[in-house]
Amino acid sequence: MRAVKADGGGAPGAGRVRAWVSVVLAVLSVSLTVAGTAIQLSLPEEWSPWPPLAPDHGAGLTFPLIGAFLIAHRPRLKLAWLMCAGGLGCAVNVMVTGLQFAQASAGDLESAGWLRILAVVGWIVGACALGILTPLLSPDDRLPSRRWLPVAITGVAATVVEGVRTIVRPTPPASTYRWPEVIPNPLAIEALAPYQGVLTRSLTLLINACVVLALVSLLVRLRHASPAARRQIAWPLSAFVVYTVFVLLGEAYWLPATIWTGLLPVTIAFAVLQYRLYGIDTVISRTVIATGLIAAVGGAYFGTGALAALLVSGYDQVAGLAAALVTGVFFQPLRTRLRRLTDVMLYGRHGQPEELARRLAREVGETEPVNALAAVTAVVHDGLGVTGVVVEVGTEAGTEAGAAGMRVELGTTGPDPRAVPLVWHGEPVGRMLIGPPGPRRFSAAYTERLISTATVHVADVAHAVLMTADLQRSRENILNAREEERRRLRRDLHDGLGQALTNMSMSLTMAQLRLREVPSTADRMLRDLRGSMDSVSQEVRELVYGLRPPSLDDLGLLGAVRALAAEPGPPVQVEVEGETRDLPAAVEVAAYRIAQEALTNVRKHADATRIVVTLACSEHALVVRVRDDGKGLTGHQRSGVGFASMRERAAELGGTCRITRAPLTGPGTQVEATFPLPKPSDVGEAGVKPRW
Repeated sequence: MRAVKADGGGAPGAGRVRAWVSVVLAVLSVSLTVAGTAIQLSLPEEWSPWPPLAPDHGAGLTFPLIGAFLIAHRPRLKLAWLMCAGGLGCAVNVMVTGLQFAQASAGDLESAGWLRILAVVGWIVGACALGILTPLLSPDDRLPSRRWLPVAITGVAATVVEGVRTIVRPTPPASTYRWPEVIPNPLAIEALAPYQGVLTRSLTLLINACVVLALVSLLVRLRHASPAARRQIAWPLSAFVVYTVFVLLGEAYWLPATIWTGLLPVTIAFAVLQYRLYGIDTVISRTVIATGLIAAVGGAYFGTGALAALLVSGYDQVAGLAAALVTGVFFQPLRTRLRRLTDVMLYGRHGQPEELARRLAREVGETEPVNALAAVTAVVHDGLGVTGVVVEVGTEAGTEAGAAGMRVELGTTGPDPRAVPLVWHGEPVGRMLIGPPGPRRFSAAYTERLISTATVHVADVAHAVLMTADLQRSRENILNAREEERRRLRRDLHDGLGQALTNMSMSLTMAQLRLREVPSTADRMLRDLRGSMDSVSQEVRELVYGLRPPSLDDLGLLGAVRALAAEPGPPVQVEVEGETRDLPAAVEVAAYRIAQEALTNVRKHADATRIVVTLACSEHALVVRVRDDGKGLTGHQRSGVGFASMRERAAELGGTCRITRAPLTGPGTQVEATFPLPKPSDVGEAGVKPRW
């Protein structure tokens, strides 16, 4: 069973016949246009047509060629056959017009009159096919809706009536005739002479209105189309807009009209084949913005200048300054509004930066952080229209997601994706890998606006994921530390204190039994029991000290730190700023342990001769600062267990701990820990401070 090409419809031979017919039409049209142009250029100056070139020249050269190219790909495309037929009509008009004036210049005015009628027929075919029907059927070979059928019928009918009017026009007066002699019209109806001007103006107005409505049909398609279809329609729309402007401006713009007419079929081919449609986004956007800015800014400048000149006559500098100020005020807002207008026109609201931001904000607000990362990745993938998006959290550029990181992948990013760093308030939190554009792609400038909009929200979610992971790790660490502490206490109580108490109980029983029989032995056993009790007391003190330094309860934070300063070693000066009493218990312990660890490090490693410990307590924070004049930190020195434990103690309470060079003359080290303090309003109704 033979496969039939879906677009060809029927036997392969029929498709080949159509292709050959289109090629013959294209070759014939180009040949007629070239030959007709050559004939017109060779005419005497007094018989040369005016204007020397017209849109028919451009249409006869390019429309049939592009039409044949489209027929080779899509043989049943009505739009392509219209392009071939219209281009052939324009080519016939060019060729016959050249022959007409050649016969007239040779004195054969009668033949020139009949050739003129044939040229008008060619114009009718070209104008109906290319000026009315082609924009109505571009780019999908269908009218936008049945409501546009009257426009097509009216436009074709008006063009045919105008052609018939031209064919039967009465003989024009010799005084107003452009050429040396009046070319007679063999089909002239002289009775129409009084109405000739009115008919010409009315039909021209009606034809131009239909041309504008055909252009409006493309705008209607653009408004209701998908983003991909909008970029498809944007090519012929932009070309027909310029073409229509030239047509409405008249014969004075014959050269740009001719050149632009030659470009029209190229844009139609791009739209029909959907080939490299995407550069039109930037072209249209920048054109609309530039045109709007020039018109609005120019109007504002000259209008304000004229108004200021009227109100403050004789002060030209004031008028110019006022115009410049008003123009500057409206420049940026107008540019932003025009850019948003073109974005909505080309892409709709689906991929609009504001809509993308709303979708991302909704996902962030309705989903927990871990699932929100996958949700925002899906929104970014859909909003950017790319082949794939990967979000890596907790990684730096160029690294893979580690054990502490998270990776969400949607689609395929390809071998060379674009890496966008995710930064949250200056802190790198990951990166986003973006694949190449997909079928629904945007212009480069528009894509950059979408990426900049999405990056902020993705960075927020990435930071939330990291914070959630840190919170989970903190909970696990707290749970592990609590269970380890419970196990240590159980071991100490069971194996140490519990065993000792059991032995003491047995010793008391033995002493009671020996007290009556051998008093001397009982006395010795009681003395041993007293020594065991002292050991038990020491063990109890050690357990209590492990839970909380007793000096904090006995002396307070300031007294406990002074007790640490009194230990052997270099002299330590303790300074205090503010009141250090009534601090939360957790803050007291953390501050004491950090000061203890810092003093131990200085005494062991710093070779210092002087140490200063400062306790600065304000309404909002407690600062513990330990400075020394020792040898200081080396450039290659790594943080050890002591430094890490100090930072962890501060971080557990929401504070910070910085180990830096001492801000004093000469070497030295400074440890500065800051602990936030709760506000008085944060204390509970029962007077209990919040848990830390």
